[in-house]
Amino acid sequence: MQQGIAILDSGVGGLTVAKEVMRQLPLEKIIYFGDSLRAPYGPRPADEVRKFTLQIVDYLLQFRPKMIVIACNTATAVAIEEIRNLVDIPVIGVIHPGARAAIKTTRKGVVGVIGTEGTILSGAYEKALKSISPDLEIISLSCPRFVPLVEQGLIELEDTYETVKQSLEQLQHTSIDCLILGCTHYPFLSSIISDVMGPDVSLISSADETAREISTILYHRGLLEHKIHKPIHQFLCSGDPELFKRIAEKWLNEEIKVNAVVWQVTQIG
Repeated sequence: MQQGIAILDSGVGGLTVAKEVMRQLPLEKIIYFGDSLRAPYGPRPADEVRKFTLQIVDYLLQFRPKMIVIACNTATAVAIEEIRNLVDIPVIGVIHPGARAAIKTTRKGVVGVIGTEGTILSGAYEKALKSISPDLEIISLSCPRFVPLVEQGLIELEDTYETVKQSLEQLQHTSIDCLILGCTHYPFLSSIISDVMGPDVSLISSADETAREISTILYHRGLLEHKIHKPIHQFLCSGDPELFKRIAEKWLNEEIKVNAVVWQVTQIG
């Protein structure tokens, strides 16, 4: 019997999606893989990101998941269609859910998008937004300094506020009324981003919409878990398990066990 929802990310960013899945679907087991050894994915060539994503999916298939969630915008942009063609279970990403949430939120029709270099260069959000609402004005900006801050657990340092402020300077005087956090790491910085952008700009995290999409797909396929129990989630990472555990437990507000995936270092590191 297949079990669990596999969620993968370049590091801890996908925990923003995992947390929302745990809230909306408390009976579902999560098998989470964070490739923190090789984070960030944003500056890497698309072919390299694609290779890493395929390797992680191949590894996760041993757990026989009933769904794969690519909770990394950069990986979603370059690899999702290929992975859908390779596996016989549902595969979803985080770009289209985020785009739909922004379209529902914007009042002026001017949407900002921030993400890694890879995500912004791919134009994936612009394509997703325009495919639904062609008249939208979209202003995109890469913020490469954000992911390392989150991966290293440096969110609360005084310098972090200044880093965020400097990174978002180009967007502060535009007419956007909502801002897509086009990287699942960015919600870790949402309070700072909101403070910098001001109360007139709504922040859009794809996590909530992605969890709803997961629920809908599992329901229509008859794959929702109905057994009343507390699932035992699995957390795997390719980097420092103690740092991952510290960041994850603070974000999820619960104790977890993290297993380091050593083969990442010896075989494909």
